[in-house]
Amino acid sequence: MYSKELTKPDGRPLTLYSNQPIPDGLIAPSPFPDPMNANPHLRWHPLRGEWVTYAGFRQNRTFQPPPQYNPLAVTTDPANPTELPQGDYEVAVFDNRFPSLALESHDPPALTVPTAPANGHCEVVVFTQDPNAALVHLPLSRIELLFKVWGDRTTRIGAQPHIQYVLPFENRGSEVGVTLHHPHGQIYSYPFIPQVPERMLAQERDWYLEHGTSLLCDMAKKESEDGRRVLFEDEHAIAFVPACARYPYEVWVMPSAPCKDFASLSDAQRTSLARALKTVLLKYETMWNRPFPYLMAWYQAPTDGMDHPETQLHAQFYPPYRSRERLKYLAGTELGAGMFAMDVLPENTAAELQAVQVSLEEDA
Repeated sequence: MYSKELTKPDGRPLTLYSNQPIPDGLIAPSPFPDPMNANPHLRWHPLRGEWVTYAGFRQNRTFQPPPQYNPLAVTTDPANPTELPQGDYEVAVFDNRFPSLALESHDPPALTVPTAPANGHCEVVVFTQDPNAALVHLPLSRIELLFKVWGDRTTRIGAQPHIQYVLPFENRGSEVGVTLHHPHGQIYSYPFIPQVPERMLAQERDWYLEHGTSLLCDMAKKESEDGRRVLFEDEHAIAFVPACARYPYEVWVMPSAPCKDFASLSDAQRTSLARALKTVLLKYETMWNRPFPYLMAWYQAPTDGMDHPETQLHAQFYPPYRSRERLKYLAGTELGAGMFAMDVLPENTAAELQAVQVSLEEDA
């Protein structure tokens, strides 16, 4: 993997990545001439026992531009500013102009609840310069490169002394809150371990202490032996609808053997994981014959300086669909109580996805 560091006119860093050498002379553009000086802050929620981040300036961020204006599309038109430089590269990563977390956050307000600086980091990861493409249609080599990029960003940002957790994710589709239509994801780096991965880590840790094995790897082995919910499997990776799915058409993707984070992937695991991920994406896209909305979140070991042999790298997909006709959103028991109520069985949704025939070879 090759990379090149640039700086935007407003001071934000830009890193370009490629499987081939990146030429010199590339210029980092920006739609904005001056620094944002973002200063988000955290407020403690006493009843839930968790931090909430506040960034009121995000109300002014770019939101769903018309097709003729895409701030991430490469352009030579000075009237249509862009975030991406022209040139020969494959993936671009730059600081979010409107971050919910910022390393330089300072002086949080004094309130009736505890507050703190939101000293995290938010990055945008652009998968391709083609604004009309999508992750599902990118070649396997690009997906493998993306895994390397996520590993590099996790290593770099996780080295910051106060960063404890790095979460790569992709929101796709306006149904799940996308504000810009182009193939991109984000990386949120937190000064604490957020509640969802913290609860998962606690379960993984208890299992590891009792059994000496990885909870997720043991679950994947059982799913493989059962077979009813498996969507992809080869020697090094597996994708399946978990028997405990809380969302219709929820899918997990992971290496079969223990692997704590993206930087720990072997070449063989990375290749298989790319094939597993693309198979799932193609099934989603083919089943509904339309751009399929989802949240894809990748969970990995914390960057808190401690060993985490219990942790397993894996992705969880949360599609909003209940059926082919109706959308599924969180309801009262899920938002109010945190208990999910499913009216569709994982076995049935897995069977639907298994029946979708896709081919990886044409895009490899």
